[in-house]
Amino acid sequence: MKYALALACLFAASAPFAQDVPVADYDLVLDAVQDGEILPLADILTILEREHPGQIVEVELEYDKGTRVYEIDVITPEGLLIEVDLDAATGAILDVEEDG
Repeated sequence: MKYALALACLFAASAPFAQDVPVADYDLVLDAVQDGEILPLADILTILEREHPGQIVEVELEYDKGTRVYEIDVITPEGLLIEVDLDAATGAILDVEEDG
């Protein structure tokens, strides 16, 4: 439960003004984690750290072709900005792209 709160806080931090983040978004994320539909953010970050260590700069939870996907922007130790897409239900890495 605390991890869903962390995810919602990350959503809020990425919004221009935290008060603009709808409560319904937080509720949807919290419900999905509690129902076991998606992994908690802490689990996703552990998987990410093993494969692509670095500094996390943004986290989004989106739908992509009917699948919930965590899209995470990371600055690698080499200084590259990459976007890593992970299946929110399984933690499988779906795609890694270097952002210009």
